[in-house]
Amino acid sequence: MKILNISATLFVLVASLNSVTYAADKPDIKAKVAVKEISSWDGALYKSYPHGQPQLTILEITIPPHTALPWHQHPVPNAAYVVSGELTVEDRLSGKSLKVSAGQAFAESVNASHRGVTGDKEAVVIVTYSGVEGTPLSTPDKGEKAEFEHIE
Repeated sequence: MKILNISATLFVLVASLNSVTYAADKPDIKAKVAVKEISSWDGALYKSYPHGQPQLTILEITIPPHTALPWHQHPVPNAAYVVSGELTVEDRLSGKSLKVSAGQAFAESVNASHRGVTGDKEAVVIVTYSGVEGTPLSTPDKGEKAEFEHIE
């Protein structure tokens, strides 16, 4: 009986190994660059990264319809990908704006006052921050509230 169980186990293992397809062998796996920039969406060139212990942060931010985020600045480079909805990014000083829709990404500005404004639908945005431990992700302009009330 033990020989039969061992044989059955070996058969199952061999059959399983033969059915495994390795990711590198599959022709339908694709990679697409969402954003690769040396400057923010408004054309300002990025400077060097902050010095210190690197800290990467990824946030999923849900912004209700007809909402204008407070004016704020980011002290570190970051990029955003719009998962759903639309977001219009506005630069406070120049008045320039950029409208991004679901499936689009953009490089955010650093040390420049801006905000995001949604339209008729909520927007879900994934933002990646390349910062330094202890550095805030966002700082509100004078007299403005924080961009995020609560980060989980």
